[in-house]
Amino acid sequence: MKALVAFILLVQLPIHRAAPAAPPAPLGCDDPESEAAAEVAVSYINGHSHHGYKFALNRIENIRVLPQGVNNDIIFLELDLLETTCHILSPTPLANCTVRSITEHAVEGDCDVKLQKLDGKLSVLASKCHSHADSSEDVLQLCPQCPLLASLNNTEVLAAVTAALNDHNGKTADAYLRLLEIGRANIQHYPVHTVYVEFAVAATNCSAEEAKDNVEACQLLPDDKSNFGFCKATMVMSPSQDLQADCQLYGHQVPTPDFPFLSRPGVTYSQPSQDTSAGLLPSVVQGFTNHNLRLSHNNPVASESSSSEFPTSVLSAKPVAKRAVAEVAQHDKVARPVSFVLPPPPPPCPGKIRHFKI
Repeated sequence: MKALVAFILLVQLPIHRAAPAAPPAPLGCDDPESEAAAEVAVSYINGHSHHGYKFALNRIENIRVLPQGVNNDIIFLELDLLETTCHILSPTPLANCTVRSITEHAVEGDCDVKLQKLDGKLSVLASKCHSHADSSEDVLQLCPQCPLLASLNNTEVLAAVTAALNDHNGKTADAYLRLLEIGRANIQHYPVHTVYVEFAVAATNCSAEEAKDNVEACQLLPDDKSNFGFCKATMVMSPSQDLQADCQLYGHQVPTPDFPFLSRPGVTYSQPSQDTSAGLLPSVVQGFTNHNLRLSHNNPVASESSSSEFPTSVLSAKPVAKRAVAEVAQHDKVARPVSFVLPPPPPPCPGKIRHFKI
């Protein structure tokens, strides 16, 4: 009888359960973890680009985190990038590369990047990018006489590149240089008709003197001896012609196993049977004013909008936080202690602008 009474009293006692821990607040675009992920993403984008210039982070537009398990997250980033003055073959660290100003006719890159953070280590799974130049109207509004980007296959651009490369090869006693690609070109019509060009080059196995006799025999150096460089030239077209050109070689760089330099599309245009001093140009940029990141980064898995595996409703960071709190409340029928505090709202996205907005 005593045992029965004790049992009845026991079941009538209130059941106390510990209040569940508040779910972690979503990452903000300017949080250190977000910036660390963006740094890895930008490094990946530049390391896998085949043409043009390195890009620097301008702003983190959005970030979404999908927990996959213990110490395992999938991270989606939307990034705004800006073109720098460093060609992709330049050994200059990105931190030392200058972002082109608006008056230089800036180029912006937009990238969706999918990363995994496993046991604290970040790795990129996929990327999807495209890039575009600022509008001519925006440039001229700030600087009415600034030169604007010209098509990379513009006849004046080709003439300036040909003249500059021939000028260098005609004066040097070192290796004969071949054109790899034209990086960008600007044309100014007033007050002086001027063409500004930038282009990547590579040393061949011929001296400039030897190339005069048989330029077709001059071939790019193999990976273990490769030597790439970069040229800038200014050619005044009228009222009288004048040319100033400067070419600098980077020196031999050790290629990575996954991306040997000579396997990159950007450095395989020059065939031994072709004379690149004639201003040959990659067909992929015919009619365009800048090299588009889309040609190097077009994996649809990186984009939430094009991946059925991760629908937008699942990826929305703000609703995820609210849904997590709602689910806890639904399953916990016991009144919460007064001390329970909801997680703070996520910090604002997009994040801060590091340079300027196009």
